[in-house]
Amino acid sequence: MTARPDGAGRARRFLIRVGAMAAKEALHIRRDPRTLALGLVMPVVLLLLFGYGVSFDLDRIPLAVADMDQSPASRELERAFLAPGEFALARRVDGDRAEEIFRRRQALAVLAIPWGYQRDLSRGQVGRAQLMVDGSDAVTANQVLTKAEAIALSVGRKRAAAQGLAGAPLLQVKVWTRYNPEARSAVFIVPGMAAYLMAIAAVMLTALAVAGEWERGSMEQLFASPVGRLEIILGKLLPYLALGMMQLLLVLAVGTSAFDVPVRGSPWVILLMGLLFLAGMLGQGLLISVLAKNQLVATQAGALSSLLPSMLLSGMLVPIENMPLPLQWLSRIIPARYLVHALRGAMLKGTGLAALWTDALAMAIFAAAVLTIATVRFKRRVA
Repeated sequence: MTARPDGAGRARRFLIRVGAMAAKEALHIRRDPRTLALGLVMPVVLLLLFGYGVSFDLDRIPLAVADMDQSPASRELERAFLAPGEFALARRVDGDRAEEIFRRRQALAVLAIPWGYQRDLSRGQVGRAQLMVDGSDAVTANQVLTKAEAIALSVGRKRAAAQGLAGAPLLQVKVWTRYNPEARSAVFIVPGMAAYLMAIAAVMLTALAVAGEWERGSMEQLFASPVGRLEIILGKLLPYLALGMMQLLLVLAVGTSAFDVPVRGSPWVILLMGLLFLAGMLGQGLLISVLAKNQLVATQAGALSSLLPSMLLSGMLVPIENMPLPLQWLSRIIPARYLVHALRGAMLKGTGLAALWTDALAMAIFAAAVLTIATVRFKRRVA
C-alpha cells in the first residue's frame, strides 16, 4: 500500500510536470523559425517603421509666398518665416492663386503680403499680412498656425525695439516643457509602440499554441498523460513569457538607441510592468486558442482582440481624455492602456512603483482573470 504524497510532494510533482511541458514548448519554439521571427524580428521591424514613418514633428513646411509689396520690409518678413527652418519656400505666386496651390498640394500655407505693407509700418501703423493655411488636416493646420504666430510675434518685437517703441513688459512669460523639451514625436511614440507590439506578438503567439495541438492531434497524447489542465496552461505560458521579455528588452534597446528615447526610471519597474502585461496578453491568447481549437479562427480572433484595441483605446496615439465617455470606460479593460501609462511614466518621468501601483494592479487582475477562465474552459476530453 503506497503512502499518499504530502503537500510538498504534490507541489514538487506539479512543478516537474509544468517544467516538462515548458521544456517541450521551448523545444517547439526553438525548432520553429517562424515563431522566433514573429516574436523577435517583427516587433523590431515594426518599431523602426512606425518610429521613422509616424511622426507628428513638422519642419520645412511648404510655404508659397505672394509678395505684392516687393519692399525691404516685405522681404524681411519673408526671411523671418524661412530663416528658422520651420518653413521652406515652395514657390512664389500671385495672391489670387491660393486655392489652386492648395488643390494641387503644392504648399500647405500661403503668405500673402499686400501692397502698402512697408508704407503702413513707416507711418507707425500696423503692418498687415495674411497667412492662408490648408485646413484639410486639422492637426497639421494648427501646428502651422502656432509656428506662424510665434514668428510673427518675434518680428513685431524686433521692429518695435528698432523703432524705440518697446516698453518694459508688465509680465514676462517663459515656457519650460518638461520631459520632452524638443517635442519629438519618437519620445511620445516609442513607449506606446512597445506596448502595442508586445500585445500583438503575445496574443498571436499563444493563440496558435493550443489550437495547433488540436489540429496536429497531439492533444490526445496530453490527455493520456498525468498532466493536468493548469499544468498544461502554465507549461505553454512560461516559454512565451520568456520570449516576450526578450522582445521587451529588444524593443526598448532599439527604441533608446535608434530614437534617443530616455530611460529615467528604474529598469526593474519597467520589467515588472512588462511581465504583468505579458502574462495577461499571453493568457488572452491561450484563452482564444482554447475556445477556437482552430488556428485560422484563433489567428483572426487574436488579431481583432489585440490589434485595434491596443492601438485605438490605449492612449498610444490619441489621449484617452479626449475620447467619448463610453470609450473611456471601455478602455479600462484594455491592458495596453496601463502599460502605455506605466512605460511613459517610468521611462520619461522616472516615476516609481509607488505612483504606478494602480497600473500594476489592473494588469495583474486581468492576467489572473484570463488565466483562470482559460484553465476552466480547457476540457480534458476529445469532442
